[in-house]
Amino acid sequence: MKRNCLRGVIVCLFFSLALSACSVGGASLSFSSEPSSSYFGALSSEWEFSSSFVENSSVQAVRPSANSAHNGASSKPASIQQKTLKGVVTGLTDKVVTVTDSDGRVYLFARDDSLVDQAGGPMKMDCAITVTYCGGLVISEALQTVHVLGFYLEKPQDAEQAQSDSAQTLLSKMTLQEKVGQMFLVRCPQKDAASIASKYQFGGYVLFGRDFKDYTKAQVVSNIQSYQTASKIPMLIAVDEEGGTVNRISAYPQFRAVPFWSSQDLYKEGGWPLIRSDTTEKCNLLSSLGINLNLAPVCDISTNASDYIYARSFGKNAAETAEYVKTVVSTMRANNMGCALKHFPGYGNNADTHTGIARDERSIEQFWQNDFLPFQSGIEAGAPIVLVSHNIVVAIDGERPASLSPAVHTLLREELNFSGLIMTDDLSMDAIRQYTDGEQAAVQAVLAGNDLLCCTDYETQYPAVLNAVQSGKISESRINESVLRILRYKIEAGII
Repeated sequence: MKRNCLRGVIVCLFFSLALSACSVGGASLSFSSEPSSSYFGALSSEWEFSSSFVENSSVQAVRPSANSAHNGASSKPASIQQKTLKGVVTGLTDKVVTVTDSDGRVYLFARDDSLVDQAGGPMKMDCAITVTYCGGLVISEALQTVHVLGFYLEKPQDAEQAQSDSAQTLLSKMTLQEKVGQMFLVRCPQKDAASIASKYQFGGYVLFGRDFKDYTKAQVVSNIQSYQTASKIPMLIAVDEEGGTVNRISAYPQFRAVPFWSSQDLYKEGGWPLIRSDTTEKCNLLSSLGINLNLAPVCDISTNASDYIYARSFGKNAAETAEYVKTVVSTMRANNMGCALKHFPGYGNNADTHTGIARDERSIEQFWQNDFLPFQSGIEAGAPIVLVSHNIVVAIDGERPASLSPAVHTLLREELNFSGLIMTDDLSMDAIRQYTDGEQAAVQAVLAGNDLLCCTDYETQYPAVLNAVQSGKISESRINESVLRILRYKIEAGII
């Protein structure tokens, strides 16, 4: 992942005797020579904090100087070399990352998830980390600035192999019925949801407004726990909490005083810092309820207020939408919340597929130059799931909805290099009902390459897939391929 050198500006406080120094045009880094007893305090230039930011310290609020680098606008001075700090994450809050190096020195960095390379997974305690920066050392107890390139998380190869081995072991103990059940992400039934989860062993439930409207927080937590208790393999518990026009939880005051704002309103009000803090708050709320997957962010590009998808989109061009997606995905991963990029290959100005079939006549060049960019950005940021729409995209497959098209899935896998979970939009939408019946939709979705089938009519679609495997229409190896991906993700995300 490429990064500009002056991507982040960190304001630092030095607590005790520092090593030798080298000035960097007002931007510098300080650390102590006293192992285990001294600290490197860091505040992002975009934030202000009170003296309680770091316990037992005298940190003061600081504003960035007029010539500070900001939001990647600057580049590294030619005379300054990149430097690195290697250590382990020994403290993690929503504002501070604590890193301890091999000599026991402790550094406090402002948590800026836009600077995290997610190749090693989300930032978490005890993970190995490398901090890259530009700057020298200066002997001072004053607040200073240092230009940080990024935070790089290191994921040991043996950990990946262990996850793969664990997933394979789980798979080997599952019945065919249980494996097919894992591929279904079902709209949570209104009655007997726990017993239904026990019977089918679904991969997960999707919660809607009805699952929150007349319940307290404690009741929702209890309900979700009952679903998990009924499942041999812990479930994905998903929700659409996009903000703006789609809020399943915060629409109700017992969960949040006001509903979450749309991404457009957030950006207008507070730019990227507010986007990040809002995303963090969403993650915290969902996690507190037992929800582990938010079906967001919306990656569709729309700048025309008359488009169906406009109100749910970021409302800006491809490059800005790509930056938005990267910011949200990075923040969600840092908070250990699952996310899904939607609606691939990009909604454009098409009609609402909840109510009928939509055909997209645009050229493939338009998709590569625009619509694919936010998805590529999200994939590079580590998004684990891509949700595919029901639009018929003529440039890729003029016969089938994207969710049922092998060509669309091949493009996502082979040309966008996505190795995570692919899921359908709800197979009960009218766009699918008008194309084929429920039984055929589920079978075609598996044959197309989907790992997760999002559906409401599970009583029709689950047995259709099971029968197709038993009759040989779908091979069991095809089922195993998807279930392994699902199990690996659940292990990696800490759900299992």
